[in-house]
Amino acid sequence: MAVRGIPRREPPRDVVVAPDAAALAEMAAERIAKLAEEAVARAGRFAVALAGGATPRGLYACLASEPYRARLPWRETHVFWGDERCVGPEHPESNYRMAAETLLRHVPVRPGQIHRMRGEDPDPDRAAAEYDALLRETFGLAPGVLPRLDLILLGLGADGHTASLFPGSPALRETERLAVAVFVERLGARRLTVTLPVLNAAAATLFLVSGGGKAEILRTVLEAVPDAEPLPAQLVGPPAGTVTWLVDAAAASLLGGEAGGAP
Repeated sequence: MAVRGIPRREPPRDVVVAPDAAALAEMAAERIAKLAEEAVARAGRFAVALAGGATPRGLYACLASEPYRARLPWRETHVFWGDERCVGPEHPESNYRMAAETLLRHVPVRPGQIHRMRGEDPDPDRAAAEYDALLRETFGLAPGVLPRLDLILLGLGADGHTASLFPGSPALRETERLAVAVFVERLGARRLTVTLPVLNAAAATLFLVSGGGKAEILRTVLEAVPDAEPLPAQLVGPPAGTVTWLVDAAAASLLGGEAGGAP
C-alpha cells in the first residue's frame, strides 16, 4: 500500500534489450519469478496485474512451463488486470481469456485469487466501480490509500497508450477512482482500466515491447521532448517503485544510448 502519488514526467527507468521475442519472454519470466519470491518472503503474497495484447502471450506460455510453473509461488499469488475490453470472458478479444488460455489454466493459482474485470457487464461504469471496490477490499485500503501491487505488467500502443489510458482521455486526470470505464473514440469501443494513481503506486512496473512496428513510438516515449504534452506511457513513474522497459532488438532499433543489453 502507498499514499496517493502524483505522476512524474520523466521517471527513473531501466531499458533492457533482448535479442528477440523468445528471449524477451524468458527474461521477463525470470524477473517475475524473482519478484514473486521476494514478495512472498516479505509479505506472504504476490500481487500482480496482467496485461493484454500480443506481446505477453509468449511470457504467459513461458510462465506456464517449467521451470517457472514449479518455481513461482502460485498459491500465494493474487492476479489482477490493468485493463479489459468490454466483452465476455470467453470472447476472443478478452484479456482474461488470453491469460486463462495461455497461463492461468496451467498453473495452480487459487481460483478465488484470480480477480478479473467484468467486461461482460452491460454497464461498464458499474463494472469499473465494482473493480474499484474489489481492489479496496482485497488490499484492505483505508481512505486515501492506494493498492500497492508488487508488479504491474504493461504494454505500449502505437499511439503511446498503456493499459487503456489513451492520449487525451479524461481518465488521465482521474485522481480518486482506482478503476474507470473509458470510451476509445478511434476504436468506437468502451474499455475498463485502472487509473494512473494505481499504476504509480506499484512496487515494480514492467513494460514489454516487441517488434519493429513499435520502434518509433518506443523512441518517442523514451526520448522526452521538453514542453511536449506527455503521452500516457510517459506518465507512469511510481515515486516509490521501479520502471523497467524490457524490449526486443526490433523494437529497440531506433534507440541510441538509452538502451542497455541483457544482464
